[in-house]
Amino acid sequence: MSEFHLGQLDLVVIGLYFVLVVAMAIFLSGRSKTAEDYFLAGRRFTWPLIGLSLFASNISGTTLVGLAGDAYATGISVYNYEWLAAVVLAFFAVFVMPFIIKSRVFTVPEYLERRYDRRARIYFSGLTLFLTVVIDTSATLYAGGLILHMIFPDTPIWAMIAILALVAGAYTIVGGLAAVIITDAVQAVILLVGSAVVAWSAFEHIGGWSEIIANVPAEKLSLIRPLDDPGVPWLGLIAGAPLLGFYFWCTNQFMVQRVLSAVSLEHGRWGALFAGLIKLPTLFLMVLPGTAAILLFPDLPRADLVYPTLIFKLLPAGLLGLVLAGFLAAMMSQIDSAMNSASTLVTMDFVRMWKPEITEHDLVKIGRWSTFAVLVLAILWAPQIERFGSLFKYLQIVLSYAVTPTMALFIIGSFWRRANGQGGFIALMSGTALGVAMFLMIEVFHLFSLHFLYVTPIVFGFSCLVLVAASLMTKPSEKDPTPYIWTVAGYRAETATLRERPLWMNYRLQAVLLLALSALIVGYFW
Repeated sequence: MSEFHLGQLDLVVIGLYFVLVVAMAIFLSGRSKTAEDYFLAGRRFTWPLIGLSLFASNISGTTLVGLAGDAYATGISVYNYEWLAAVVLAFFAVFVMPFIIKSRVFTVPEYLERRYDRRARIYFSGLTLFLTVVIDTSATLYAGGLILHMIFPDTPIWAMIAILALVAGAYTIVGGLAAVIITDAVQAVILLVGSAVVAWSAFEHIGGWSEIIANVPAEKLSLIRPLDDPGVPWLGLIAGAPLLGFYFWCTNQFMVQRVLSAVSLEHGRWGALFAGLIKLPTLFLMVLPGTAAILLFPDLPRADLVYPTLIFKLLPAGLLGLVLAGFLAAMMSQIDSAMNSASTLVTMDFVRMWKPEITEHDLVKIGRWSTFAVLVLAILWAPQIERFGSLFKYLQIVLSYAVTPTMALFIIGSFWRRANGQGGFIALMSGTALGVAMFLMIEVFHLFSLHFLYVTPIVFGFSCLVLVAASLMTKPSEKDPTPYIWTVAGYRAETATLRERPLWMNYRLQAVLLLALSALIVGYFW
């Protein structure tokens, strides 16, 4: 018999949550008349919804389990990825986002074509689509099915996976991005409230923060770890983690799609900065409860049992249902986001590119069928993760090898106008070849050992050098890159505009305050 079980009141709370999600989807189902309505919610959303949706799409069920589990097993250094998100989002809002929003594209790969050429678009769209289906969607479905199987041991994991996918897929297919963003915003609030309840209960049971300080080893309360740290060594934190963060927050379609739905550039910027702000409390809401579990449950056999144990052992009926609803919300937010972005990539980067005469009605229809296809593929693949566990770990690690060359195109291309399509293509092929070679040597044949956060800057640096050299050795692009390049003159012109606005509307000031707050937290837990 499972040690995790739900009472009738908890089941009622979870049932009400599902009814709320379905009701919102039905309400929004008739509003997608054009491709822009369906894929980008008509570009009408404001910053609070964008920020909450970014947060909910990022904090999946695997993240909740992983943050608490890593804090329990190795310490709070896992939080480095959370505060670093605030730094990356500030950089994105200031330097890169203006070009993406002003270009009025549907997808990030489409923007890459505007800056370079079609080869870059097809390469990045195909890569993103593969990673979205095989890693993002399937991993979340598998983790959700695993947790629900603990609660309902008589129901097979594949059935749990199918239920999660079908519920999230239903409102995504019907309502498009508008349904995804609005349900994400509601789910973000539920997630934050539920996490706060778990954190408060954990700290209450151990007697407060002073007990953690007195009884938990100091190294488990430190963010900045030595060079040989297996989790997040400090050099990897500086050189590698920001690049992976830039990929996830600034170029990954299922995150950037929320920003593309903004009613204006200002709301896109404010939404990104708001998401960075609400990422910071995850230390107290999701990481440190795992640290508290060291004192509460010191003999757990596996770290991935920390979060389920906290919620089932500490919470009374009703509250348990609310927190579990938040856990389900976290999983469904990433599932719906991944499915919607995958269907957008299929429809806008492949179907519309090959059939430019296709009607808006047919684009929406294809988008819905694409979402369904992604849903089926994810359901079929997710149960296989258990069978090919080591392979799937490699697939997660390969992210740091595979996406890095594309980051060179985005970062160099945003500041250097001479970067051209031929140089970009050569850099993509060369960087990918190096990444594959290093992946095989390190992860498959084990010829030598090197932390993946050290591999990332090596592949990135090589790709940057190739991009610059190849661009200089080939003809300049016939396209005018000016709309996609950050310049001092543009910065000064924007400064003059910002002087006419109230300080609280100045995104630069907001970004500086966000960075300062991040620095304070890092300084305290150094």
